[in-house]
Amino acid sequence: MKELLAEILDAHGGMKRWNEYQKEATIVSGGGFFQLKGIPQDSAPRRMSVWLREERSSVLPFGAPDQRTMFTPERITIEKLDGTVVAQRSAPKDSFAGHQMHTPWDPLHRAYFNGEALWTYLTTPFLLAIGGVRVEETETWREGGETWRVVRAYFPLRGHRSKSRSLLC
Repeated sequence: MKELLAEILDAHGGMKRWNEYQKEATIVSGGGFFQLKGIPQDSAPRRMSVWLREERSSVLPFGAPDQRTMFTPERITIEKLDGTVVAQRSAPKDSFAGHQMHTPWDPLHRAYFNGEALWTYLTTPFLLAIGGVRVEETETWREGGETWRVVRAYFPLRGHRSKSRSLLC
């Protein structure tokens, strides 16, 4: 399996190049989903910071010009630039329990979603090389005359009874 993971990472520039990357990007997000959740998004660019070797991220500005988010899987905060906490939630994933498509979100739901989703988008596939992540090759996928190799990744869960969550890549 190490060979397949090495092939995947090499196809995306390799670990050496990855380790040279900076942790910031300018993002613009939006779409109907956020309106559906009761939190419309403007089209203003924002600064997204991601930590490349741990699941952690921040969006600036968030809610006000002098505020940002700080995301980890265990905690989401909205804070002033001086670090003063405006709002926070521990175990933020748990706050989505029972939500349906039309369940409204509060700003902490949105901050958590931004942190989790954008960290994943910006670090894939290199997140598969982070300590504690286990990958395995599964049955190939055939589509449109092509055959694709498939990787299943198991991520360690923090503070939960089960030992991992999986993601198909």
